[in-house]
Amino acid sequence: MQTIIVNANEAGQRLDKLLFKHLNQAPQSFVYRMLRKKNIVLNGRKSTGADKLVIGDEISLYLADDTIAKFSLTAAFATKARKLDIIYEDDHILLINKPAGMLSQKAKRTDESLVEFLTAYLLDSGQLTEPELLRFRPAVCNRLDRNTSGLVAAGKSLPGLQILSAAFKERTIHKYYQCVVWGDVGHRQRITGFLNKNRQTNQVTVSQKQLPNSLPIQTEYEPLIRGGGFTLLKVTLITGRTHQIRAHLSSIGHPIVGDCKYGNNEVNQAARTELNVTSQLLHSWQLKMPEMMPAPLEHLSGREFTAPPPKVFDLFFQKQQRRF
Repeated sequence: MQTIIVNANEAGQRLDKLLFKHLNQAPQSFVYRMLRKKNIVLNGRKSTGADKLVIGDEISLYLADDTIAKFSLTAAFATKARKLDIIYEDDHILLINKPAGMLSQKAKRTDESLVEFLTAYLLDSGQLTEPELLRFRPAVCNRLDRNTSGLVAAGKSLPGLQILSAAFKERTIHKYYQCVVWGDVGHRQRITGFLNKNRQTNQVTVSQKQLPNSLPIQTEYEPLIRGGGFTLLKVTLITGRTHQIRAHLSSIGHPIVGDCKYGNNEVNQAARTELNVTSQLLHSWQLKMPEMMPAPLEHLSGREFTAPPPKVFDLFFQKQQRRF
């Protein structure tokens, strides 16, 4: 027999969903059969598995210890902790300044991503144990391209993960970027268009006329620094589509420096030679939280968080450092 007392990382989900995580090697049919036969009960009563769990609920598994052990496999976590640039952390969330070159989450099983490094950090700091990974896994709430740096939000508790993920989905969190583009951009502007994605190449195109399957986009930008034929822009995403900033700016003649998909090859090669630029100079710079965040994240209401861009951004506008 085993008893699970529901904690904050397990509350808010259905009983069957938690059981599928805890008995992660068992067929779902086995879990439902045990519920029907009252071999698994919630607070001493029979459940179909649809009950929403709250903190303090008691789940009793009247199963042999070897059966539970057979069906509860905790994979050894092999990723080693690495130093993360943590901008903010509390009991429920982290905001991390992701470096360019790091995946936000796995693309394939053998990848190591920010999610794995975050999990390793929580294990290494004693905030999480490997058995607890059976019932909750930390995750990121927003994603950046591998070669885009900047703020990524992550949930280290189930409430934190659920609330922040919903805020990103509903677009109540405002996101601001900085990027270095080719060309002299003189004034603030909001541009529109239609974005079409080629799923085979994972590349997008922007047009001024709507095409089949294209989606409307809006991007706002304003120049912060100009010099030497380049401009540092602050960019606001009005809509949020795949590669939107990169493709939209390129479509108006201001590609991001270092962008191998949508950029200018000659400019990119010069940037690599002179300043060792190996990724696009696009950075998720600032997040502004909604004014009314629900508990337990109410303390974040209206707050702003900023991650400084990589140093190479500044080097671009120090003329003595550059010979383009």
